[in-house]
Amino acid sequence: MPVALVSGGTKGIGLSLSRRLRKIGYRVVALYRSDEGSAVSASEELGAENFEAVRADVSNPRDARRIAARVLEAHGAVTVLVNNAGLNIDRPFLALADDEWDKVIATNLSGPFYLTSALAPAMLDAGGGSVVNVGATTAIRPRRDGANYCASKAGLMHLTKCLALELAPTIRVNSLIPGMIETAEMRTRFRLDEPERMAGMLDEIPQRRIGSPEEMADALEFLIGPAGAYVTGQKLIVDGGQFMW
Repeated sequence: MPVALVSGGTKGIGLSLSRRLRKIGYRVVALYRSDEGSAVSASEELGAENFEAVRADVSNPRDARRIAARVLEAHGAVTVLVNNAGLNIDRPFLALADDEWDKVIATNLSGPFYLTSALAPAMLDAGGGSVVNVGATTAIRPRRDGANYCASKAGLMHLTKCLALELAPTIRVNSLIPGMIETAEMRTRFRLDEPERMAGMLDEIPQRRIGSPEEMADALEFLIGPAGAYVTGQKLIVDGGQFMW
C-alpha cells in the first residue's frame, strides 16, 4: 500500500486531504502539533489500520527529521508528501515581534523544507513521488497585518518551483492554493456568520459561493494522480474565480 504523509492533517483542509488519500488507497500518516482532540477524532473516524496521527512540530528541524526517519523505517519511501501545516500570527508590521516572524516562517516555509529534504532521497530511490505544498493566495496578493504569513507563503511558492526543477523528472512538486474554503477557522476569522460579511465575501467570488474542503481534496487527487502526470512546478488555485492570476 502506498504511503502519504500530511502535515497538519488532522483538522480543517488537512483532514479533508487525509480522508481523500485514505479513500483512494493510501496509508496516511497525519502530523499535528498540539490539538490532541482533533488527532483523536481523526483517528476514530479514519480507523487505526491505515491511518496514524503523530504529534510533531515541523518548525523544528530535529523533530521534522525524526518523524521522517520514523516513517521511512516503518513504511519505506512515501509516495505523496503534503506540506499543509500552517501558522497565522497577524500583527501590523511595526508591531510584529521577532519571535512572531520566526514562528510563522519556521512553520510555513522551513517546515516544508525540512520534511521534503528528509523524505525526497527515498522517493528518488523508489522511482517517483509527488510533493504538494499547500499555499495561500496571499503569496501573490498581500494583505495588511500579515507580513510574516504572506512572506512565508510567497517563499513556499518559489520553493515549490525550485524543488520541481531540481527533483524532476522523478518527483513532481506543485502548490495547491485554497481560496475561501468552508472550515471553522475560516468562518470565525472572516466572521462569515454575519450576513453582511458573508454577502460582501460572495460579491468577490464569481461563483457566488464558498468552496468545500472536498473540492480541495479533488484538486489534490488530480495533482498526485495520473491525470496530473505532466503537471509540475505549478500553482493550482481553488477559489471560485476570486483571484484570477
